[in-house]
Amino acid sequence: MPARSKVEVKGLEAKHYDLLMNLITLGKYERFIRKAIADLHLQPDDVVMDLGAGTGKNAELMFTYLDARGKLFALEIGEEMRWQLEERKSSHPNLIILNQRIEQPFRLPEPATVAFISFVLHGLEQEERLKVLENVHNNLAEKGRFCILDYAHFNVDEAPWYVRLGIRRLECQLAEEFIGYNWKELLRDYGFEPYSENFYFHNYIRLLCARKK
Repeated sequence: MPARSKVEVKGLEAKHYDLLMNLITLGKYERFIRKAIADLHLQPDDVVMDLGAGTGKNAELMFTYLDARGKLFALEIGEEMRWQLEERKSSHPNLIILNQRIEQPFRLPEPATVAFISFVLHGLEQEERLKVLENVHNNLAEKGRFCILDYAHFNVDEAPWYVRLGIRRLECQLAEEFIGYNWKELLRDYGFEPYSENFYFHNYIRLLCARKK
């Protein structure tokens, strides 16, 4: 039986992940991810929890908004991904790399003011996704912000053929299930209040931000 998830990227795909994303999106990935990180509206002294930090590309961009008071906890279990994170650490001493599964209980050395997760939740089973929400809530400071960059909530059957093809043939089996859930309501159930949405790629990708109640 094939794996339902493709969220754990390994081997050559992990080593060249950012390049592959640019190729898949015909060069649009770089501009898109810069815009999404800008839409986080990070403050210079924020303490960021980056869940499933990958190669550290997002962390690198987030550090352009943080000053010496800011800090970023990068949670990543992929060995090839962590190698790339380590390379970035030489330029960013406030990058703390944690070999930690995000769906298992953990406690950060200090509460985060911002939690960010990019294209990871859709690759988890729903039970695991809800554990991530619980972990984020437990590690966020009071009124801390949680931002999810992933697929938006839409009817896949009514989407253009190329979107249906991407979701049902190229993505993992869990993606369409993720798209079908009302994440605003789920966030409320886990102690967050959604306050903003930013959409990309014809509204099929969304940055959904909520604040810890």
